[in-house]
Amino acid sequence: MALLFPLLTLLVLCSYGPVGSLGCDLPQNSVLLSRKIFDTLDQMKRISPLLCLKDRRDFQFPQEIVNSSPFQKVQAMSVLHLILQQISNLFHTMHSSAAWNMTLLNELHTGLHQQLKDVKTCLVPVMGEEESVLATEDPTLNLKKYFQGIRLYLEEKKYSDCAWEIVRVEIMRAFSSIVKLHEKITRKDGDLASS
Repeated sequence: MALLFPLLTLLVLCSYGPVGSLGCDLPQNSVLLSRKIFDTLDQMKRISPLLCLKDRRDFQFPQEIVNSSPFQKVQAMSVLHLILQQISNLFHTMHSSAAWNMTLLNELHTGLHQQLKDVKTCLVPVMGEEESVLATEDPTLNLKKYFQGIRLYLEEKKYSDCAWEIVRVEIMRAFSSIVKLHEKITRKDGDLASS
């Protein structure tokens, strides 16, 4: 729940106006949608994380992706899109369907899908402007490795209840990085390097 406040702050910032100079507005319901996603992730808790201490793992979220400078808007939007897409993929598997309450899982899928749609709407206009940035450097490689590590962990633990609980908590932590990305994206002056 402590991670909920930064995400809500982020979405309040994004819902009040254009996303920097990207020329698109995130919908006014972004705050409510993110609150619903966090509430859903919290409600999905089936067992106490304390029962899963032996299964803990440091997945080493690549914080440098969020903190790096200089940071182009197309990179920030691409990273944000990738995080949302990877989380969505993680919870759209046959194994996740077996692990979670289907009503809550469907709510999570719906919320993530809507956020992906909103981010993609903002991402498309800038891709043509800054395509060369992504061609020369791939800021998402470590992020892809991070999510691959989560998938391998689940496989190694045979998709146990504890493994899914550890991953659920980790995903809630990863959402806090979305806040930093939104802050960079929403800067009016377009200078993402000043973070």
